[in-house]
Amino acid sequence: MASPAPWQLELRADSQTLDASEGRRSLSGFLISGILMSFLGAILPAWGYHLKADFKEVGYYFLSLNIGFLLSVGFAHLLLPWKGVKFTLILANALACGAFLYLAAGTATAPVIWRFFGLLWIGVSAGLLNGGIFHAISPLYQHDRAATVNLAGVMFGLGCVLTAVLMAGTYYVYTVPSILVLFAVLPGFFAGIYAKAKLGHGLVVHQMPLAQILHDFRNPGAVLFSLVLFFQFGNEWSIAGWLPLFLIRRLGISPEDSLLMLAVFWLALLVGRIGAQVILKRMSHGSLLIGSIVSALLGNIVLASTNNRFGAVMGILFVGAGYASIYPLVVEKIGHRFPYYHPGFYNGIFSFAITGGLLAPWILGYFTAAWGIQAVMIVPLFGTCMVFLLVLLIMLEAKLNGLAQIKEAGS
Repeated sequence: MASPAPWQLELRADSQTLDASEGRRSLSGFLISGILMSFLGAILPAWGYHLKADFKEVGYYFLSLNIGFLLSVGFAHLLLPWKGVKFTLILANALACGAFLYLAAGTATAPVIWRFFGLLWIGVSAGLLNGGIFHAISPLYQHDRAATVNLAGVMFGLGCVLTAVLMAGTYYVYTVPSILVLFAVLPGFFAGIYAKAKLGHGLVVHQMPLAQILHDFRNPGAVLFSLVLFFQFGNEWSIAGWLPLFLIRRLGISPEDSLLMLAVFWLALLVGRIGAQVILKRMSHGSLLIGSIVSALLGNIVLASTNNRFGAVMGILFVGAGYASIYPLVVEKIGHRFPYYHPGFYNGIFSFAITGGLLAPWILGYFTAAWGIQAVMIVPLFGTCMVFLLVLLIMLEAKLNGLAQIKEAGS
């Protein structure tokens, strides 16, 4: 039996420092991550963009959030080995709290650049938070990989649902600054939780060697997996980022109801992904893929063509159900190819996916400025077709890899 790589031994040593129960507590940090990443799509009506057609400006908001997220990747690479996981998680939540308070301090008459800096700030805090969580859950992942991945997705999805529900419930009750202060309380609370957690004050985080990273990304499976997540997150965030504005401006739905429909979209994704774990064991993967793509395309078409509330709700449910099973399907096909866990590797893939998720709504800002709000469905339609082709390639690659392994074992 081949001996484990040096970085794997280092990771096992670190795992002794991190208790599994604290790893489970750290998973709850994905709730805040979901709030930070879904916040922009929910706040746009409160900022008045359902009344003015500054769609390029909205797109630049998503770009600012993305730039902040990408900047944090390099920052986390330096901060984690220097200060450790606990400090990084506390700092990320404190920064998120400060970013919401900063945005709350800006009045409606403040220059738009004020919001750009605030969203850049939120992006940095979200990236740091994700990097810290991926390191904190290392022992938990090694203990039960499937449960860890599923629970992380559930917590992230709950954060997205909570954001939309909070915005809908407070839209006509509180002022925009008051709503932003309410959002600041959540990461501030989690900063206190992490301050009391036993995450190992002297933890040294070992980075994955560059050679190992390059070796993994020469693997066609890793490349295809990353591309699927890139386009799939782009599809989901295109809908989530622009759905409230789309419903208000195209169908005349109230801001409060449009935010509740956004919550329905996130809830459909969340429930669908949980249900997909059961369906995958009882249904042909090919049939599930075809059904998911057809559902997503049908939902996009219904949303693009409907002129009433019922059609909008049905379109949202079709899209959510269609998108929900893509990620579990791909993970099951590709997960066994990466039986080890290194937080840097998985955080890199997740960061690449988030980049796709934020670039797509930025591009939509140009489309909607040129062709109107109905253009919101263009990118998801294209992205759904790309995901379909990529998942087919993953299935083909997995089958060819299995045949190669059988041939190698026979020889």
